[in-house]
Amino acid sequence: MKKSETRGLSKLGQKTSYQFSNPGPHMLEAFANSHAHRDYIITFVHPEFTSLCPMTGQPDFATITLRYVADKLCLESKSFKLYLASFRNHGAFMEDIANTMADDLIGVLAPRRLWLEGRFNVRGGTAITVTVNYLEAKLGAARQKALLGLW
Repeated sequence: MKKSETRGLSKLGQKTSYQFSNPGPHMLEAFANSHAHRDYIITFVHPEFTSLCPMTGQPDFATITLRYVADKLCLESKSFKLYLASFRNHGAFMEDIANTMADDLIGVLAPRRLWLEGRFNVRGGTAITVTVNYLEAKLGAARQKALLGLW
């Protein structure tokens, strides 16, 4: 790995220190996409996500799946893991969590396309899945159609 590829990354290679509250885009780090000339899919699956119900304080468990097509930046995986852990003691509705994550990731990465799914475990007899789909509006119609066809 070239030194220039890791410039600016503060979490990679350091002792892991978890923060279980205050999630936000400041926790996410990115590196240059060295294959920006090509549309390709990057997928993260995190089956151990935990947050809190804002009303009852009970834990909500979920599998968070992130799928995106990078433009200039790629998400650094350790920063994403730490970001997800920061929701552990955070109280928010499931819909808000998924949309907040998508907004934070879009703000940091400016991807060509992003799809995020929070598949929350059954609680009270009901499972909830929240899906956020984003497509860069500045891309032409033909490019958008091609990106939509990737998955």
